Amino acid sequence: MSLGPAEVKNIAHLARLDIDESLIPDYAKNLSDILAFVEQMNAHATEGVEPMAHPLDMSQRLRPDEVTERDQRELFQRIAPATEAGLYLVPKVIE
Repeated sequence: MSLGPAEVKNIAHLARLDIDESLIPDYAKNLSDILAFVEQMNAHATEGVEPMAHPLDMSQRLRPDEVTERDQRELFQRIAPATEAGLYLVPKVIE
């Protein structure tokens, strides 16, 4: 599927993007290439293929769940304009 300048302008309008007129042909080519790739992928049978969280079959390295910083709430709340019971008080913004 090939996109023309009118389609690119419409897509940009729908996405609320302001794009430079001189770049529209580049956007059209790039978007057309993406759509062509999706069409290629749709041509392959994917029934019975389990979705993957990541394309590489690797386990994720996790760091130990340990506290690495000391609690500084009291220090930070001393300089806050208003606090109460360990919470920051802010002006009401919604009626």
